[in-house]
Amino acid sequence: MKRIAAIVGAGLVGRSWAMVFARAGWQVRLTDADPAQVAAARQRIAEGLAEQEAAGLADDAAAALARITLVERTERAVADAAWVQENLPEDVAVKRSAFALLDRAAPPEAVLASSTSGIVASRFTEDLAGRARCLVAHPVNPPHLIPVVELCGAPWTAPATLERAREVMEDVGQVPVSVRREIDGFILNRLQGALLSEAMRLVGEGYVSPEDLDKTVAHGLGLRWSFMGPFETIDLNAPEGVIDYAKRYGHTYRDVAKTQLPNEWDAATLKQIEDERRTVLKADQLEERSRWRDNRLMGLVAHKRKQAT
Repeated sequence: MKRIAAIVGAGLVGRSWAMVFARAGWQVRLTDADPAQVAAARQRIAEGLAEQEAAGLADDAAAALARITLVERTERAVADAAWVQENLPEDVAVKRSAFALLDRAAPPEAVLASSTSGIVASRFTEDLAGRARCLVAHPVNPPHLIPVVELCGAPWTAPATLERAREVMEDVGQVPVSVRREIDGFILNRLQGALLSEAMRLVGEGYVSPEDLDKTVAHGLGLRWSFMGPFETIDLNAPEGVIDYAKRYGHTYRDVAKTQLPNEWDAATLKQIEDERRTVLKADQLEERSRWRDNRLMGLVAHKRKQAT
């Protein structure tokens, strides 16, 4: 298999994907319709790879950077690619147009993947001659530090495409998750959305402050969830496993669920959360705090790699 990846879109997620493939030894062609994005990409990628090398997450930052080529035209970027990763705005029309171009320009054997966070592939690949090679490979931001990738095909995506996608993601050090059939938002965002909806309700109805809500997750649920999921959590939280847990606590969760009505993310609650967040973190400090987040993630990833699974 050729190890050449074309990354379409040089924004935050596109740059992150470029680092994922490059540090795994792939040749990368990075392109964007905005010359300013392309111009800024190399410096930001260089800084990111250097930080990853310092944290033990990249073997040779300079060599990885040398494997990334900035390309002006999409057609040239995908011409010899084995894998194409699209990272354009969350708009069906944009993705439909982009995939029509990718299907025409990429080699017939290339896999065409979208980073979309919530739009299923059937909405923008149906009319393509090569629709069987198209799928969603939804990462978590930033994918160079959070390795899970949701693989979700359309009804016409070939099983061989999905199998190859899993192989590629494993080859570049990511953790592929198979979404067995299409669903808006896929798995991670639906889980995150459920938690956010309840978090908004608890804050909006005055049960807890935004800061203490965040503490509940960061210093409670998040500690367990950083290395195991909710099913393993309950399996270990009762002497005899999942069914035992359900017997002990299921009635409580069922009663709570009756009070968890859909949340509309109303303007007043959002304003309350925004105002409190800006007292904790000024708007002009967001970028600096994002770098802090990335450094903490690098430390966590490095720690997890040293532990037995």
